[in-house]
Amino acid sequence: MRNLLVFFSLFCLPIILMGQKLEDRILSEIDTTIANNIVLKQSFTVNVPIDSVWNAYTTKKGWESWATSIAEVDFKINGRIRTNYNKKGEIGDKNTITLYVVNYIPKKQITLQAKLTKNFPEFMKKDEKDLFNIIHFKEINTSKTEVISYGIGYKNSKKYNSLLKFFIQGNVTSCGNLINYLETGKTSVKY
Repeated sequence: MRNLLVFFSLFCLPIILMGQKLEDRILSEIDTTIANNIVLKQSFTVNVPIDSVWNAYTTKKGWESWATSIAEVDFKINGRIRTNYNKKGEIGDKNTITLYVVNYIPKKQITLQAKLTKNFPEFMKKDEKDLFNIIHFKEINTSKTEVISYGIGYKNSKKYNSLLKFFIQGNVTSCGNLINYLETGKTSVKY
């Protein structure tokens, strides 16, 4: 893959953990593929065992502790994760976001595909079948885990390039919430 941009750090959150700004721990990289699609790679290391990270991605309690106000999790191949950022909403209303669990390897990798709602731009809805998020988990040692998220299927166009700025910032906030939740044990959903 050709590297379009070198690693860059984003400065969005004022949280400081272990003498380092939280957002400095999240690296973002944009690459292209041979098919001229864009891959958004975001990675971080968190100071907890891999089991804790895995549970944050695969359970209702996990999702509601860092990602969203309300979650319904049926974690299995061909299962789904349904979320709602509106704490006064409910699963199934118009604000529900559905992520399909395409496949997974326990404590190693998860592949998700979103069902895009009306809140997404039309040009993305046309590409919905091509858009995936692959999350890779690597145990560095018994108390440290690396997480790498690959957003794949974005087209290399002006519309997608503009939209990626929004996704990068939103993902950095979510990753920061996850790191904070895992390392402090305190729910960090800010929705």
